[in-house]
Amino acid sequence: MIHPLTYIHPDAKVAPNVKIDPFTVIHKNVEIGDGTWIGSNVTIMEGARIGKNCRIFPGAVISAIPQDLKYAGEETTVEIGNNTTIREFVTINRGTRDKWKTKIGDDCLIMAYSHIAHDCEVGNHCIFSNNTTLAGHITVGDHVVLAGMVAIQQFCKVGDHAFVTGGSLVRKDVPPYVKAAREPLSYVGINSVGLKRRGFALEKINHILDIYRVIFVKGYKLSKAISIIEAEFPATDERDEILSFIRESGRGIMRGYTSHSNDDIS
Repeated sequence: MIHPLTYIHPDAKVAPNVKIDPFTVIHKNVEIGDGTWIGSNVTIMEGARIGKNCRIFPGAVISAIPQDLKYAGEETTVEIGNNTTIREFVTINRGTRDKWKTKIGDDCLIMAYSHIAHDCEVGNHCIFSNNTTLAGHITVGDHVVLAGMVAIQQFCKVGDHAFVTGGSLVRKDVPPYVKAAREPLSYVGINSVGLKRRGFALEKINHILDIYRVIFVKGYKLSKAISIIEAEFPATDERDEILSFIRESGRGIMRGYTSHSNDDIS
């Protein structure tokens, strides 16, 4: 299962049924789980922790040291969950002393030429299209889709079930369940297609939509919108998640509705 032209450091821990193609290099202090396939010309550097049944395509570089001048050689990791696919020439840097690791969840698809920098945390079931770029210290929730050539500024957060359109520059936090587009990045509706695909009932989708109309469409100041939502909307997991995300936002959330936005659920 391991090609003779592959180099594996003696201290690396590779499960017996891992398949590794030629000209790949596995450094020390690496762990690779059962059923994972690693293509040719992949470099997996010190500190990588790769789960079960992953697929890593040719040219990827996993767990290189951070591109951060504050990094002082501390022992950090990259942790990749189970059933995650990493396509050609993806680069994922390990953490710094800020979080000590860069983490990607289960069942993710990271497409070609994407970059995930140090101390990022990516949830489960995420899709990052080609040339997606995450700067350091970014948090991405579960079921997030980033279209091609999205670039996210350091310390930003993207909430669960959000969708960011191709070529977007993300400088503010993107709340859960929304669609984000335009320059500067703006609310253009909720991610109704994604929510329907994941089994959200129409009643729940409309509930989320009504909340975001108060936040982004009706022209209230954010503090006023939050007060209205707390007073007039029933307490649900979705309502509380949205309010918690906004309150905990460090960079502030993206801008609201514009006259060209489309917030329907069709």
